[in-house]
Amino acid sequence: MIAGSSASTSSDTVHESTLSATQTGWTGVHYEIFVRAFCDSNGDGIGDLNGVTSKLDYLKELGISAIWLMPITLSPSYHKYDVVDYYSIDPEYGTMDDFKRLIAEAHRRDMKVIVDFVINHTSSEHPWFRQACQSRENPYHDWYVWMSQQEIDATNVATREITADSQEKNPWHAVAGAPFKEKYYALFWKGMPDLNYDNPAVREEIYKAGKFWLTEVGVDGFRLDAARHIYPEWEEPKNHQFWEEFGREMEAVKPGAYTVGEVWTRPERIAPYFRGLKANFNFDLCLALYDVIACEDDTQNVIDFLLEVRAAFGQVNPQFIDAIMLSNHDQIRIGSILKGNLNHLKVAASLLLTLPGNPYLYYGEEIGMQGKKPDEYIREPFLWDTKRKDKNRSRWTKAKYSTDKRVTPLALQQPDPASLYNHYKRLIHFRNVHPVLNDNLSVLEASDIKQPGILAFVRRSGDQSVLVIHNLTGERSEVLLYPDSTAVSKRIRFDTVGDAELLESGKLCLSAYSCVVLEDIL
Repeated sequence: MIAGSSASTSSDTVHESTLSATQTGWTGVHYEIFVRAFCDSNGDGIGDLNGVTSKLDYLKELGISAIWLMPITLSPSYHKYDVVDYYSIDPEYGTMDDFKRLIAEAHRRDMKVIVDFVINHTSSEHPWFRQACQSRENPYHDWYVWMSQQEIDATNVATREITADSQEKNPWHAVAGAPFKEKYYALFWKGMPDLNYDNPAVREEIYKAGKFWLTEVGVDGFRLDAARHIYPEWEEPKNHQFWEEFGREMEAVKPGAYTVGEVWTRPERIAPYFRGLKANFNFDLCLALYDVIACEDDTQNVIDFLLEVRAAFGQVNPQFIDAIMLSNHDQIRIGSILKGNLNHLKVAASLLLTLPGNPYLYYGEEIGMQGKKPDEYIREPFLWDTKRKDKNRSRWTKAKYSTDKRVTPLALQQPDPASLYNHYKRLIHFRNVHPVLNDNLSVLEASDIKQPGILAFVRRSGDQSVLVIHNLTGERSEVLLYPDSTAVSKRIRFDTVGDAELLESGKLCLSAYSCVVLEDIL
């Protein structure tokens, strides 16, 4: 056991997977892109696929291994989470040829491409739904979820509790002028009617669409929107069965295809989704990290929490991938949560990129972009350069939070060694080459180090291990690595600031807001 660690009794720490991270093919750091806001290649004010392609070298230099594109299919909305055609690219973003070129260029750089696959619902403008509204006898009517008011009342599902992923309290909607009185179910809003997955024809068509993107187009996997809501909340166990079937269908046509689910709920309720999905987002972790960073102390007992979470996941699927993040397109940006505090943002990056799991960056986090609700303001244009010089900045919306006054554009951060961008870049590159930190299946262990303002933990992969120590505070600190010993058997493998010292007294002296990775001297 590495000094400074204590064994855990959780199944996470005793399980040794025979499948290495290299074999899974899904290591490294993933990067979420809202295409509309990322890079405008043709000057029309709207980010596009060719813009993403033009920035692949930037992402490669940052150290990104895979990109996740928010929806790119034909849709009437700016966000495109209401699909009208599962087989086409929205012309605002470009053409299918543009997208295939993006994929080819990403693959040439050893980067993978994941797309948002929105299959819980369609747009109310989708041809299927328009057909469904014509009559109860129409073949497409049963492609959606309908109930009479009497059935709704009898089953007590007229209203629902507002959840983190849906503010809709009244999910049942009537169709104006329809020749029937049934209402359709739409979890998110009336413009997004939910599909009926008890209908085999719906499953067959969705599987067909998924296989099209994996094989004919060439994407490497999917982010599954609203994965918890394929079936309504009162039938949630059916979701688990559906995702198992979905996983088998996709794996059959593209072995190794990546799937990551959006499941906003408690860890024990997320766990069953790992039967069919390879990864799921850990929303609770990012919420816990907010308090830890802002309070400059481990107020949430993050490692104990993670050990419990990972034990729950591991019981269902020992090869689970914990998709960790600081924020995404549905949440207040981490830059605003931490009020633009550069030191706190660096601590956030250090935690994200040293904790176990598959880290996701939301575009612009690496430069400290900010944003608060409503959603448009957390999806503002990326700042490539100062406004006057920025030929690639999209103009799809006027920025309120990520402006030149609040956020330093990338071009000004790149030459600055102390910038947030370079902090991210150094961390990502270190993580990418380290056999323990870059292993999604590595073991997490608690550390014996318990000190105010310090968060420490051990990561282990095979016979290699590291001790990671974070100073959450603004004071230079001395940390006793382990009692009645010395630090001479240790070496500093990485230090975000560069002036950490190992003392013969058995202590580590580290700078304010820094992260140090220690290894045993062999």
